[in-house]
Amino acid sequence: MSDPRQHVHELIDQLPPSQLAAVAGLLESMLDPMARAIRNAPIDDEPISDEEEQAVARSKEWFKHHEGCSLEDLASDMGISMNEIRNAKG
Repeated sequence: MSDPRQHVHELIDQLPPSQLAAVAGLLESMLDPMARAIRNAPIDDEPISDEEEQAVARSKEWFKHHEGCSLEDLASDMGISMNEIRNAKG
């Protein structure tokens, strides 16, 4: 078979519906640059410092007594649109 695209289509056509979601997820992750970057990123194996552990503990304690807010709400409060956040270069 000379056309790889046609071959892939034929293989997909043979799959039962229960496996289509898995194939779709695989294809989406292959095409998504962020998913690819995460997949290829090195594992963070640095030890967590005492200061970082304390900061996490303080954060968890704060959230026991306070409700967080969504990124959308925070952006709105700051007068920034979600499109500006999505398109920010940084």
